[in-house]
Amino acid sequence: MQLHASPATSTTTRTRVVVAKPGLDGHDRGAKVIARALRDAGYEVIYTGLHQTAEQIVATVVAEDAPLLGMSILSGAHLTVVQRVMELLRVHDVADTQVLVGGIIPEADITELEAMGVDAVFTPGADIAGIIRTVESLLANPDITVGQTC
Repeated sequence: MQLHASPATSTTTRTRVVVAKPGLDGHDRGAKVIARALRDAGYEVIYTGLHQTAEQIVATVVAEDAPLLGMSILSGAHLTVVQRVMELLRVHDVADTQVLVGGIIPEADITELEAMGVDAVFTPGADIAGIIRTVESLLANPDITVGQTC
């Protein structure tokens, strides 16, 4: 079932998206649901698996030449992890990568994540079709920031 027609399916080369689970959090059901929805929308999804370091995540983004990175963080370490990932994206000259963060993110931390350069934040209950639309918007308009979407 395809949720939404995507520009990713309109060319012979599908846009690559990295979905990552940083840190010690062992719950990846949400990340897998999003990865599948992105795949069904026509994106080539590279799922890093559990327990990834910031270095491993950025190395995957670089190796796969992915314009978008989505991270699912439920452990409460989102500020530390995202700060390190954003630093490494700059160091490896891929700071133009669109970054989405989802998970258990307190409302008070969303502004700080945006200040770090995160393009969109998804909290529990985010609509999957809305996530896909956000990905499409970010990839079509890399200079925009969506912010909190749910």
